[in-house]
Amino acid sequence: MQNFPWLTALIVAPAIGSLVVWLVRPLRRYVRQVALAWSLIVLAGAVFLAFQFESSQGGVQFAERYAWIPRFGVSYAVGLNGVGLVLVLLSAALVPVVLLAGWKEQSSPARQANYAALVLVLECFMLAVFAARDVFLFYLLFEAMLIPVYFMIGSFGGERRKPAALKFLLYSLAGGLVMLAGVIACWTEGPGGEQGFMIDSLTGFDWGSTRVERLIFLSFFVAFAVKAPMFPVHTWLPDAAQAAKPGTSALLVGVLDKVGTFGMVALCLPLFPEASRWAAPVIIGLALVSIIWGALLALGQKDILRMIAYTSVSHFGFIVLGIFAVTETAEIGASFYMVNHGLSTGALFILAGFLIRRRGTADMTAMGPGLQRTTPLLAGTFLAVGLSAVALPGFSTFISEFMVMAGTYQRVPLAGVISVLGVILAALYILIAYQKIFTGPVQEDLASTRDLGGRELWAVGPLIAVMLFLGFCPTPVTDLLRVPAAETVEQSAFDWPPGSGLEQAEPVGTGQEGGQE
Repeated sequence: MQNFPWLTALIVAPAIGSLVVWLVRPLRRYVRQVALAWSLIVLAGAVFLAFQFESSQGGVQFAERYAWIPRFGVSYAVGLNGVGLVLVLLSAALVPVVLLAGWKEQSSPARQANYAALVLVLECFMLAVFAARDVFLFYLLFEAMLIPVYFMIGSFGGERRKPAALKFLLYSLAGGLVMLAGVIACWTEGPGGEQGFMIDSLTGFDWGSTRVERLIFLSFFVAFAVKAPMFPVHTWLPDAAQAAKPGTSALLVGVLDKVGTFGMVALCLPLFPEASRWAAPVIIGLALVSIIWGALLALGQKDILRMIAYTSVSHFGFIVLGIFAVTETAEIGASFYMVNHGLSTGALFILAGFLIRRRGTADMTAMGPGLQRTTPLLAGTFLAVGLSAVALPGFSTFISEFMVMAGTYQRVPLAGVISVLGVILAALYILIAYQKIFTGPVQEDLASTRDLGGRELWAVGPLIAVMLFLGFCPTPVTDLLRVPAAETVEQSAFDWPPGSGLEQAEPVGTGQEGGQE
């Protein structure tokens, strides 16, 4: 049993489920139940791996490697560290929630089967990319994920779905092509050999030239910044989120975009430490712009889906800020933030979908006011999820956001102070949205609006419960993230380049003197 490829089995399982719901026509009548049951089995498998994971041991666990194209150093290599594991758990948890929330979205069993098949294929790619330990394999998965998402937006979205899907594809392909140049350079300039693309082989490798390392770093970072998304390459996200089904947006923003920030942690910092130090002041500046700019744009939106998308631009700014502050506290906070953002924003998109189906519009001013009197459960869950997005103490989002700001302050005090503005603006855009939709006198046409049903509560309730549990007891996740964070700080040997104006800041982590050479 110890030699069984558990991780590969977990990755392949959603792909098999996709073929079952798509090809086995007698199951079309029960496609919702089959897809949901299959996704729950995958979730159970991910939880099983989590219980087998030794958090104190650190390193990569459940590792598997098989030579794929030895001549070019390409391997099928997978394994999980703490960061990869929590993102695998997030992916496996959100898929059944999305399937349950969109139970009645599709007009026919055939469309439901096609959509469910795409969701399960996407889950397969998401699980694989967070487990990939070969740079070439990571790149292939990074690009392959575009296919199911393109069809989920373009074939199953609402108005302007085709232009939005095309814009998403073009932005992502452009970033991927830039990354491809870096992947090729990893082979031509790297160690070579049968394991030439292995992350372990490239970590700590002397690239021989500062210029080469910086160019390869930039090729990866640009692709990850587009995927994340960061200012100024974020404009595809609001269009995609507005045009897609809310469930698709929940997966797109809640999980898929985490590939960008995960890539920064898993590839940029350990593979290109000198280039990361060189670029960090500019990246931190862009992260701060993303935090403020995304929040300000969210304040000006009438469409609830675009509003949530712009809030995510702001939140991703916090994540990138924590990653490139490179203190142990900030690294743990940034990785924990990825999980909490997926839970919080995924729940917001799902609740937005419930509102849109009831009111027939995504315009927040037309949804209300006064819905809290006729739909108290919907109002209460929206307020709870909204407060989690504001990082209210008691929710897990508060812990991750506090750790990012505290860890950043240890490295760059000014950036830590400026980032607080994002918290203030978050309270404004969430509470203003709640006021527009739920408070005030009840209009006549709202009197018959139905409240959340049992299925809908089962879709969003567990996400709120997990955020509350981790808000009071975060150690099950933070213990998984502590060793990878310490390893990242040590591998990066981080200090500011002379002349940056920031080199006198305290590079202090938690638990050890992370960040000092």
